[in-house]
Amino acid sequence: MTQPLLQRIRKKIGKQRPSRVAFYTRNFARDLSPQFIFRNRLARLLKCAHAYDPDYMSTRINYYNKLVPGALLGDETGAVNDISFDRSFYYYDLKEHARYFPRHFRFHYLFGDVTIVPDVPCIVKSRPIGEHNQNSAIMKLEKLRHFFIPPDSTRFEDKKPLAVWRGSDHNPKRVELMRHYHGHALCDIGLTNVPEDDPRRGSFLNPSDQMGYKYIISIEGIDVATNLKWILASNSLCLMPDSVYETWFMEGRLEDGKQFVRVADDFADLEDKILHYEKHPEEAREIIRNANAYVAQFLEPEREQILSLLVLYKYFVVTGQIEPDPDLAALISV
Repeated sequence: MTQPLLQRIRKKIGKQRPSRVAFYTRNFARDLSPQFIFRNRLARLLKCAHAYDPDYMSTRINYYNKLVPGALLGDETGAVNDISFDRSFYYYDLKEHARYFPRHFRFHYLFGDVTIVPDVPCIVKSRPIGEHNQNSAIMKLEKLRHFFIPPDSTRFEDKKPLAVWRGSDHNPKRVELMRHYHGHALCDIGLTNVPEDDPRRGSFLNPSDQMGYKYIISIEGIDVATNLKWILASNSLCLMPDSVYETWFMEGRLEDGKQFVRVADDFADLEDKILHYEKHPEEAREIIRNANAYVAQFLEPEREQILSLLVLYKYFVVTGQIEPDPDLAALISV
């Protein structure tokens, strides 16, 4: 990747600062607007898909939504007009695109950290990575939290030559990390969910603080690791075990040695990995460049909107609620 492209990515990343006030203001305004306005825009927006590389668009749409025609909804489906407001971030992220479809259209959805594959076709934020997750159609939900990507202007070589991690110990892999590397000379790791007088307690470090280290460890929590996006957008090297779950970020497509460095589930090889990249910083910088490029694909708002609409469009097509437009059929693989 050339330096000008890196600079453009940094510029985009720097704009991705979350604002709850702006989020709710924008979405309140959408709810108060006549909803037919959005439905009348759908056909025009979907036609914009052809402005982008069709292979790329098709790959992402059908990665998120693997359903095939004839998918059965089952009982107790919700409607576009009746999405639950119990979790407002999820409600607004789903409604942002669902409002473009007829209000009586039916679908299943599960809000929260979903770690199972439902028995019926369902819209989710997260799903297990694997061959048999077809009933989990991924949408970009809770994005204010998961797609918070602060900028990083510090070069890899100018950072502390240590691995950093902060988090709670509700995942066995996190327990293993603490057991092996708390107090280690090459690591600055600590728990955030233990009392102040617990020796395992780590001082608070926000993402910008952690970006001062060459190596940042990412470990899944209940589902995906919230910090993974901003680590891969930074000038630090991401060290992590293989992902078990995935979201709109397509964690299942990340490759060891390309966008991140794989470490064992028990972190037995963590020290060796740090020492290797201390001796070979050019390899680390190449992985970081690839990681930055991977993140950049999620920072095109217009394309992200069209992809989200098409994931929902495919859901309604395969469940028999829309007759597919011939111009879109190839994109959504029906």
